[in-house]
Amino acid sequence: MEQTQAKEIANQLFEIEKKIKDSTLEKGIQRNINRIKTQLEASGYRYHNPLGEAYDITRLDCEAMVAGDSASQLQIVEVIKPIIYFDDNGNTIIQKAIVVTEGK
Repeated sequence: MEQTQAKEIANQLFEIEKKIKDSTLEKGIQRNINRIKTQLEASGYRYHNPLGEAYDITRLDCEAMVAGDSASQLQIVEVIKPIIYFDDNGNTIIQKAIVVTEGK
């Protein structure tokens, strides 16, 4: 699978997961999403949602927009795009996450 295709599939899956979270559709669709994720992983690709994780300027796997006035003890409060990895015996980041952060 080509990297561009894998990134597009991962981004679309991530968006679907965000849209169905906490809905009645989640249980029925999650099994299908997991099957697609398994196929991506078999091709060496995986994605990670860093929602709720700490953020600081030394973090290299995310590009952040800071919301609010505080710039200390930042936490990721929204994820626009996930981190996408390609496992080539080193977990290469092929897409940085685009996130919104906010001070605690």
